Amino acid sequence: MDIAEVAKRSGVPASTLRFYEDKGLIASVGREGLRRRFAPGVLDQLALIALARSAGFALDEIRSMFSPQGRPSLDRRMLAAKADEIDGTIRRLQAVSRSLRHAAVCPAPSHSECPTFQRLLRAAAAGAREAGGRGGKRPAVASARPGAAAGPLPSRRPPAVSSPRPRN
Repeated sequence: MDIAEVAKRSGVPASTLRFYEDKGLIASVGREGLRRRFAPGVLDQLALIALARSAGFALDEIRSMFSPQGRPSLDRRMLAAKADEIDGTIRRLQAVSRSLRHAAVCPAPSHSECPTFQRLLRAAAAGAREAGGRGGKRPAVASARPGAAAGPLPSRRPPAVSSPRPRN
């Protein structure tokens, strides 16, 4: 299958296919004139690359997911570690979401008078200091856990706010 057909069937631009080949993620099986040719199995490789990229794997990590023959060779520990990392990110983002929801519906006259909001600010500041010691890899709000000192936040949702929806 030539590079144009691979690009068409996979949805991956030819320039990206050449880049992946240069990085050792895929391999062409030859050329027809100036056009690279690929085995049909490259489509499966590209699907695995797309999945790994969406999970946040680096290109070097993705390269290690293939045997020299281009077959999947997955390190289960690496996959489990990435799943744990994603789960941690989800928990941090959920905590941030709960914090924002609380701030949006907080009954205090001012956010500076709300003990929960003040606790969230302290947690965010502590998270920023913690992230600074690790090369800044976590967002500043990573440690903001709503209700950490005084119990969980109320689970009720804020009232619906009319706002334009993003377009796809």
